[in-house]
Amino acid sequence: MDQREVSENRNILITGGAGFLGSHLAELLASRGNHVFCLDNLQTGRRENLTNLEANTRLTFVRHDIIDGIPDALPAFSEIYNLACPASPVHYQADAVSTALVNSTGVWNVLRRAERDGARVFQASTSEVYGDPHVHPQREDYWGNVNPIGPRSCYDEGKRFAETLCTDFARERGLTLRMARIFNTYGPRMRCDDGRVVSNFIVQALLGQPLTLYGDGTQTRSFCYADDLIRGIDRLMQSPTAEGPVNLGNPIEFSMEELARLVLDITGSGSRIIRLPLPTDDPRRRRPDIGKASRLLDWQPQTALRDGLVKTIEYFRGELGRHPAASINAAE
Repeated sequence: MDQREVSENRNILITGGAGFLGSHLAELLASRGNHVFCLDNLQTGRRENLTNLEANTRLTFVRHDIIDGIPDALPAFSEIYNLACPASPVHYQADAVSTALVNSTGVWNVLRRAERDGARVFQASTSEVYGDPHVHPQREDYWGNVNPIGPRSCYDEGKRFAETLCTDFARERGLTLRMARIFNTYGPRMRCDDGRVVSNFIVQALLGQPLTLYGDGTQTRSFCYADDLIRGIDRLMQSPTAEGPVNLGNPIEFSMEELARLVLDITGSGSRIIRLPLPTDDPRRRRPDIGKASRLLDWQPQTALRDGLVKTIEYFRGELGRHPAASINAAE
């Protein structure tokens, strides 16, 4: 694969750096000898996600909200990874206005700082830009089917606007931009009260509570393990040719009922499955076409769902042992 050389001893900024994915990315970049600045308002990120790096002099944590701009006191950056935004419906709907602002004002602040520093920018977009898709699997040239005023629109439309803002800014001002549409990702460091289906099912199974299956259980998602996703982000950021949005996700599709039964099998839980109404605007199907990522990045996921769930379940066992109260929201 023709990629630009990955150099060391750079200053790199990760917004949302204390989050589930941001913290994994920070570890990778710091391991190469870079100085990583993790900027996070801790709305959904957790300082403890950076525990492995806290003693590393190559990590600096900054508690800050990108809606308020990037602090001038920070040094110039060669790369900026923008992962700042709640990513689960429970969290992004809790303060919809802030979610919309982080995807507009916050992104604007990131872009202006990148222009000032001459930094390459990674924008974390999402499969949610496809909405409840009429095209399956979803390719990057599909424009999507999104409700602009629904309960999910602060995130769905917010990310769509962020893509527009990033693309126009890069086109007009010569900024180097890399942008990933991230599909469902799971793994260690997800929050117990995350509200997403993988964490919900695991927590409920481990606590012996009913697994809440919304709708008839036939709706599908494609689940990518965190390590695979971070590897894809890294390859995308270093690619000299991967312009425009690139799907990153696992192309193997599972129904929600299949996922629930797999979690029950791995955990050995005796929990039963209960069915609740499907939330408004919840997509019926979701699977990425990763042809572009495969062609330009030589990337595809390597972790089977069962193998990734075994590791994720073990992580959640430890979390519930240390923080039993963290399960409350997930079990609702």
